[in-house]
Amino acid sequence: MNGHEAGPGPRFALDSSDRTFLEEVRRKGREALAEVAVRGEEGRVHRPLVEALAREGLLQRLFPEDPSVETPALDLCLMREGLARECAEAELALALQALGAWPIRQSAGAEVRERWIPEVAAGKAVAAFALSEPGAGSDPAGLTLRAERAEGGWRLHGEKTWISNAPEADVYTVFARTSEGRGARGISAFCVPGDSEGLSGEPLSMVAPHPIGRLRFDGVFAPDEALLGEVDEGFKVAMRTLDLLRPSVGAMAVGMASRALDLAVAHAREREAFGRRIREFQAVSHRLAMRWTEIEAARLLVYHAASSYDAGKRPNSRHAAMAKLFATEAAQRAVDDAVQVVGAAALENSHPLSDLYREVRAPRIYEGTSEIQCEILARELFDR
Repeated sequence: MNGHEAGPGPRFALDSSDRTFLEEVRRKGREALAEVAVRGEEGRVHRPLVEALAREGLLQRLFPEDPSVETPALDLCLMREGLARECAEAELALALQALGAWPIRQSAGAEVRERWIPEVAAGKAVAAFALSEPGAGSDPAGLTLRAERAEGGWRLHGEKTWISNAPEADVYTVFARTSEGRGARGISAFCVPGDSEGLSGEPLSMVAPHPIGRLRFDGVFAPDEALLGEVDEGFKVAMRTLDLLRPSVGAMAVGMASRALDLAVAHAREREAFGRRIREFQAVSHRLAMRWTEIEAARLLVYHAASSYDAGKRPNSRHAAMAKLFATEAAQRAVDDAVQVVGAAALENSHPLSDLYREVRAPRIYEGTSEIQCEILARELFDR
């Protein structure tokens, strides 16, 4: 049993077993996964890397074999922070498996769950979470992809976009409208295989070279057993998934910010200007001290949100929103300041800060923009 499974409620520090696991993840990222990651093609699903995550036991940790066992949110946070600090590509691949397959593990019937989850955990199947649409990114109530009743199931018509792992995924969690005029209460979730007849798509070129694409559904058939949860309750499926995942987005941001700070501190120790090392200039040292403080504060928010979830606090929306909001915004500042401290060298494509600079922008948008997190918090603040 991990230490974080034993306590009576949320806490604010990692115990020795958590710290050991975090260091183990970092070692795997640095020694086993980074070498595989560099052999990937930009903008494409990196299947050998997904398989490597399984070989290292990380996907199995994410998807316990016993379906009655919850995936600890803190485990997910530790994996994402550790990998983000050492191998961003591996962190992304792991996170997308979690996002795409967790609704299936959580809400599918036994037949569908047993078809897909062992394959995902073994690194043999790539999963994707298909929620966003051209006119409905941050507002799921505006979804227009239709699921119409057909004999033995449903027919899906419409389009999804900005879907990670699309169009190459083996299985999609797809959110579609099953009732008109009901907003978020008229959405259902479906498990859709990637080779379904009528499903097509193409990749999109993004600032960060991630596997992201567009999907088109031309009468794609989803049998009754493909329904995840109940009809018109897909929004609940999505929110249960995001309550688990949002703290870990913050954890990933903490990992990226920590990596950026490490690089900036190492440079400031050695770089000389005007006859002294630049760490001796307050404009540099105080800026980095502020970023370090923000990273530590973000880490505490992330751990608190994750341990609250693991302690059974539901819904966890407030803590999850705070963790994602603060950590992703802090990471943006940390990476930007690290680039400023390192200077022109950080803008070379071969420098790790160049990659971090491209990577750090997206987390403030996906899985709910920073503005959406503020809206969640403002509503709860004024409804208290």
